[in-house]
Amino acid sequence: MRTRHSAFGQIVACGLCCFVTVAEAQQAPGIEAIRPVGPVYRRPYLPAVIPPVRLGNSSRFGNLIRAGKLYLTAQDAIALALENNIDVEVSRYNLPLLEWRLERAQAGGALPGVPSASGQAAANTAGQGVLGSQQAVGAAGGNAGISRQSGNATISQIGPVTQNLDAAFQETSAFSHRSLPQSNATQSVTQVIVQDSRSHSGSIQQGLVSGGSVTLTYSGRYLSENSPSNILNPSESVSLSISAQHNLLQGRGIKLGARNITIAKMNLAMSDNTFRSQITRTVSQVLNTYYGLVGDYLDVASKQGALDAALKFLGETSRRLELGAVAQLDLTTARNQVAQARLALTNSSVTLEQRQVTLKNLLSRTGLAEPALQGISIIPLDTLDLPATDDLLPVSELVKLAYTNRPDIKTTENALKQTEISNMGTANGILPSLQVFGTRSTAGLGGTPRIVRGQTADPAFNGGLGTALGQMFRQTYPTQSIGVFGRATINNRQALADQGIDQLSNRQQELSAVKERNQVAVDITNAVVAIQQARGRHEAAVENRKLQEKLLDAEQKKFAAGESTTYTVTQVTRDLTNARASELSALVGYRNAKTNLDQNTGTILEANKVSIAEARAGRMTQVSSLPAQLPQ
Repeated sequence: MRTRHSAFGQIVACGLCCFVTVAEAQQAPGIEAIRPVGPVYRRPYLPAVIPPVRLGNSSRFGNLIRAGKLYLTAQDAIALALENNIDVEVSRYNLPLLEWRLERAQAGGALPGVPSASGQAAANTAGQGVLGSQQAVGAAGGNAGISRQSGNATISQIGPVTQNLDAAFQETSAFSHRSLPQSNATQSVTQVIVQDSRSHSGSIQQGLVSGGSVTLTYSGRYLSENSPSNILNPSESVSLSISAQHNLLQGRGIKLGARNITIAKMNLAMSDNTFRSQITRTVSQVLNTYYGLVGDYLDVASKQGALDAALKFLGETSRRLELGAVAQLDLTTARNQVAQARLALTNSSVTLEQRQVTLKNLLSRTGLAEPALQGISIIPLDTLDLPATDDLLPVSELVKLAYTNRPDIKTTENALKQTEISNMGTANGILPSLQVFGTRSTAGLGGTPRIVRGQTADPAFNGGLGTALGQMFRQTYPTQSIGVFGRATINNRQALADQGIDQLSNRQQELSAVKERNQVAVDITNAVVAIQQARGRHEAAVENRKLQEKLLDAEQKKFAAGESTTYTVTQVTRDLTNARASELSALVGYRNAKTNLDQNTGTILEANKVSIAEARAGRMTQVSSLPAQLPQ
């Protein structure tokens, strides 16, 4: 009955552990920007909120620590690293960054940080009021009005700049009261013109990805002044116009205008590949460090055995010295062997501690500052076993596998395609500038007529804003214009040089890609050779260690019979220690060579059952459990 209750308890515990893992995955805070919410007219002008960085480690540590020791399998070490490693966490930000960069590219415009030119002005409408009449005939009419204007932006960018693809709305309102002394009062019939005016102007512009733009503009102005000669006072003037311009040579083409969008989409599509590169590096680092730690523990145990044997031999030599069977020099030799064995053990212990520090830093987001890792030892549960056979595919098949799976190869291919798309800009930049533009506008005027010197305004203008708007919408006074603008650079050396530089750089990039693919075959061949050599070294080291054990046993028996010297026994003991170290080094070398081959073929994640989706989420579904019997 007790056994049944124990089994039931284990099942419940496993179920709770799984539930907690899933719950953590669901409740884990994200890193994506939180877009603003609110009315549609206000939402575009509210900032996005970026969650703070996540500095806490996962709870997986708590499931693996017992009695001040962290017990790890290789899979647990990988899971901890993918959940907590800070380099992996940095790589998780690449996806939201690429999403924002795509959105930035879809908005068009100049390079980030380059201001666009804009201008706002409130000036007299030609023909409206005394100053407007002077302006219409080209005479100086005093101050032209209230204005605020910025200069053109200087843009440093190779190739035509994509139009702003987000519609831009601009509105200016100005209210003024002016007193303008007149040096010549012939027209105004007053020494000082006093004006009250209000003006409103607005425009909306939409860029075209094909290389043009369309602008709709409205303006209206109210004017009241004290001049007796003004036959329409106060007055309302309005106008509405639509204009369009388009590139015919330089800057023309949808593919050209959308090249930055295309590149941003390609980068976003490659985000998993970029993240895979980081995960591959991290898994490789963890495996090499983990199995290096396994080897360090075995090395420490071997060095401790050598020290124990040296101490035992020192005791035996001391006893023989008391019996007069050996000389004082033999005792010195035995003591030297103990000192060297103790030094070797110290060095191995230091290496073990340093490797633990490295592994802790890989597994923790806060490094050694993680409270759960302070003052504890890492106990690896996996062993360094050499499989009976390697079961390796032919090198040609492994190379094909690498071309298919390796993220760096895909990244290089993607970069070549992006360069070709980007070079469209410099190729198009060679062409002269040729633009066609046209405008269609309509105006209206209304006001209160006055009789001046027997004259009055046209009855069609009698009224206020309604009269002016009616004329505008009926297109009573239409205006059309169309034109062409051209600009060509003599010699055109700058554009030609830019295009030539880009093409030559592209050829260099193509050759580098070929070199990289050639290097893949070299790396895989070397990795296969390294595995074969490690197996050969291990087999030779095992045979050597067995022979050294036999030699030591025989030499110790001869020493006990008085037929050998202390120096000879010491020398054979050192040879055995070196043979054991060589065997261990071959085991670690084989494991590292296998990891290196998996990394070079791009199959290391599949070989270690790593899911990119889980790694990106930062919560691995693998359930960590410790065996009932734990090593000490």
